[in-house]
Formats: sequence, structure tokens, C-alpha cells
Amino acid sequence: MTLAAKSVRYWHTLRHLKPVQFYGRLWFKLRQPKVNAVAEAPSLRERKGQWQAPVAHKRTMLGPCRFKFLGVEHDLPAKGGWNDSVLEKLWLYNLHYFEDLNAEGAHDRTVWHLALMQRWVAENPPSSGNGWEPYPSSVRIVNWVKWALAGNTLPAGCVQSLATQARWLCKRLEVHLLGNHLFANAKALVFAGLYFEGPEAGQWLAKGLDILARELPEQVLPDGGNFERSPMYHAIFLEDVLDLLNVAGAYANQVPTTLVARWRDASLRMLDWLQGMKHPDGQIALFNDAAFGIAATADELAAYAGRVLGTAAVLSGLPRRCAPCNDGGGLHLTQWADSGYIRLECADAVALLDVAPIGPDYLPGHAHADTLSFEFSVFGRRVIVNGGTSRYGLGPERLRERQTVSHSTVEVDGESSSEVWGGFRVARRAYPFDLVVSEYPDVLSVACSHDGYKRLPGKPVHRRSWQFSPSHMVVADSVSGGCWPAVARYILHPDVSVERVAPDVFDLKLANGRRVLVKIDNGSGRLERAGFAPEFGKVLPTQCIAVDLHDGKAQVRLTWS
Repeated sequence: MTLAAKSVRYWHTLRHLKPVQFYGRLWFKLRQPKVNAVAEAPSLRERKGQWQAPVAHKRTMLGPCRFKFLGVEHDLPAKGGWNDSVLEKLWLYNLHYFEDLNAEGAHDRTVWHLALMQRWVAENPPSSGNGWEPYPSSVRIVNWVKWALAGNTLPAGCVQSLATQARWLCKRLEVHLLGNHLFANAKALVFAGLYFEGPEAGQWLAKGLDILARELPEQVLPDGGNFERSPMYHAIFLEDVLDLLNVAGAYANQVPTTLVARWRDASLRMLDWLQGMKHPDGQIALFNDAAFGIAATADELAAYAGRVLGTAAVLSGLPRRCAPCNDGGGLHLTQWADSGYIRLECADAVALLDVAPIGPDYLPGHAHADTLSFEFSVFGRRVIVNGGTSRYGLGPERLRERQTVSHSTVEVDGESSSEVWGGFRVARRAYPFDLVVSEYPDVLSVACSHDGYKRLPGKPVHRRSWQFSPSHMVVADSVSGGCWPAVARYILHPDVSVERVAPDVFDLKLANGRRVLVKIDNGSGRLERAGFAPEFGKVLPTQCIAVDLHDGKAQVRLTWS
């Protein structure tokens, strides 16, 4: 890439950032606050309310020194190893999170947990190493407090360390990153501020609540979707809000009722959104950075909400997401206008459509170039998917998974609809426009355009439409402006076997024996190899029906019965 091209890319990446992200980064690098590790910890606050069992995630501690994160197992050496440069940084972050304290069967590993916490204190001096970075610190503070609220007794050294961690975090808030990182920082301060009492703990609590009061209305959109437009991060954020409601109930009358009411309202809206963004298999759609096994499932979060808020409150607080939109065909349409997703549903099939911006302009780190992509399930099985997410960091695989080629949408001239680069960066990005949603007695119709390719000569515009009925769906694409080669990809789930039965017809056989016929009405189709990453650390080989647009147009008909 030429210097001029690099300059353009940086300009379009940086121009969207908020001023605080510039001076905050400078402040974060230059200011190295000191923390008094020997100052006595505040006394513990008396708990007057009920702590409900949180979500129990999958076990990650396999032995006293063996762990499995992101699909990868490693041993923690007898001494040290917390900052082993050979291991991926995200794996090490997970090591410092201490999620296993509250995982499935955690009670059976209490002896291991106690030894590990005490070892962490001994081998991780304040402000040094991965474990003292703000985000791992935030997650660990919450997990240690949760463990204590579950009826366990933190050793005195861990209580002392917990206070030191809170003091340090209070001076290292991630104001330069904002988003879910800053929210996690604030959540940890609230947990520490409630677990301890006294003037210092009161300052932590007040600072955390102040940040949450500012961030929650921005990060939870009016329709209930999280503003980063990732179903996985939405679920993580929802669990954060439910945790806050839980700890506020455990320490009754310490959090203003007005804030609790806002958290409650946000959690119900978020829960409804998440229920709508899952496939019939119960798992989330893979838009933007998303994978299974990281966040709790929608059903697990619904059960947790029932424990925290009461089942009746949850059921009465959820809107009727899938009320019939017409009198015939059993068709249902749900539109989340603020976050930009649409669900089309009938008795046998579900389609989830992405007509959303990639995320907030100043925070696109978890965005993929997936504008106007969609996912499709029929007879309870996933058929059309997006490529998913198997890793973070830098590297060709991370880049490929974020590019348009890894999503069920249209790629023009080998370019991505949004210029994803550098692991978590985006330069010029696609903006959807001209959305039209129509409801007829026997069909639902959605059409939308985006301008992500306007950087190419002729400023091409991609427009896609979906016609959805109880027995078939028609997907039509057009690219106007210039004469560019374009291809529409339909990535198949690995459990789907495909046979080309005619030049323009593909027969899809699902794992349950049911069939879907894919007919290309316009364009020329072929099979390509593709990858599907349902979890971190896992990429499954699959196939993709690639349809070359003819004269800027293509149309594909999916039929099931």
C-alpha cells in the first residue's frame, strides 16, 4: 500500500473518533498512577438483601493448574506464567478473569479456586502485567465479589488485594476506549463499592454509578439492541446489567431506585431483542464479532432475569415480539428500527436480515463488513450463515473473517463493503439507506441499499431485496454505478450437503433429511469453499453458493416444503 493510500485509510479511520479517544489515549499512556497496596482495606458492608445465583458458564479450570480458554488448553507453570509471551494475549486475559469461580460445578473446585486466588495475589504485584490492565481487572473484581456473595469466604490477603485492585482501577478507567470496556470498569467499581463500605468505597460506588448513568442510554438503543450491533456483545452486556440488578438487590437501598428502574427497563428491552435474534437452535445470529460459547445464551439470560426480577415481571415486561403482521400465511415480521435488524418468520423458516450500520462510528472495533447480509434457518436447522469469528488480534485469518467475502452478501470487485483492517479498525464504512418494509397477505418484503462501495469509480450502490413467504424466499441483488464484477455469496452451514442438479439449480440436504431447492433466476452460480467459525479457536470447512451478477443483477429463489 502506498503512503498516500495509507494516509487516506488513517484519515477515514480517525476522523470519526471522539476527542476523548485522542487525549484519553495520551493520558492513559503517559500517566502511571501509584496505588497504596499496604493501605488497609475498607470494612465489608453488611448484606441485607438476597443474592441470586448468576449465570453459570462452562467450566474452564480443568485441574489445579490447567485451563481451557477459546478452545485451547494450557498449563499454568508451577511458578509464574501469568504473562507468558508465547501465549495469545486474549488467552492470558481469560486466565486473569477468574470466570471459573462462578462456572458450572464451581463448588466442587473451591480448594483449587482458593489456591489460585492466593497465588494470583502473590505473583501479580500491583500495576504489573496483563492482570492489572483495566478490563481484566474489572472482570476479576466482579468475579471475586460474586464468589464471595455465593457464600464463600475470601482470604484476608485476597480482600486486601481486592481493595487495591479497586483503587487502581478507579485511576485507570478506559475513557479512551469507551463502549463495553468503560461500562465494565464502572460495573466493577459498583461491585467493589457495594462489597466494601466507608468513604473510599462510597467514592468507588458513586463514580461507577455516574458512568453507568451516562453510558447506559447510549449503549442500549431504544429498541433494546446494543449499539455495537453484535449479538454476542449484546448478550454479554445484558448479563452485566442483570448482574448490576442482582448486586443492587443484595445490598438493598444502596443504589438509587431511579437507577435500578432504568437498569430494569433496559434489561427487559435487551432480553426481548436477544430472544428475537436467535435461530430455532437457540443460538444467536453471527453478525459482526459473534461466536457461540462466549456469552450466555438467550434462554440462560431469560432464566437469570427471572431469578433477579421475578418470572412474572419478566413475562409481563416483554413486548409481543412476534405478533402476526397480517391475516394470512402465518407470517411474522419484527423490525428493530434503531439497531437495524429484521426478523422474518413463518411456521417452518426464519430469516434474520442485517440492514444496520456496522456500529457507532467512533467505536467500530467489533464490526464486520457484513452490510445487507442475512442468515436463514428452515425446519429448525441453519442453512445460510455468516462466517463467524474464530479469533481476535492481528493476522490474515482475523482480517478474512471480517471481510465481505466471509458473509452472505454481495462483494464488488473483490473489495469489502466497509474497509476493515488492523484487527479492530474500520476506515470508510457502509451506510444503509432507502429501507422499505412492506407487508402483504401472503408475503413479506424488505429492500435496502448501502453506499459502502461509493469509493470505487462510478460510486456503485448495492441494493438487496428479500421476498419471504411460507414456502419460499427470493433474494434479489443489484449493483448500479459503473461496470464492476460482483458476486453474491450464500454461505452454507457445514451440516448442509449440496448437489448441483442443473446449471442453475442446487439441491440442499439438511441433517434432518429435509431439503431446500436453490434456483438461480438471474446470474451464474458455482460452488466455492468457505469457512464457518461457530466458536473461538474453531473453523469448520463448508461450501458457499457464489452467484456472479449479470449486468449488475442477480436473483436467487429458495424453496422448501
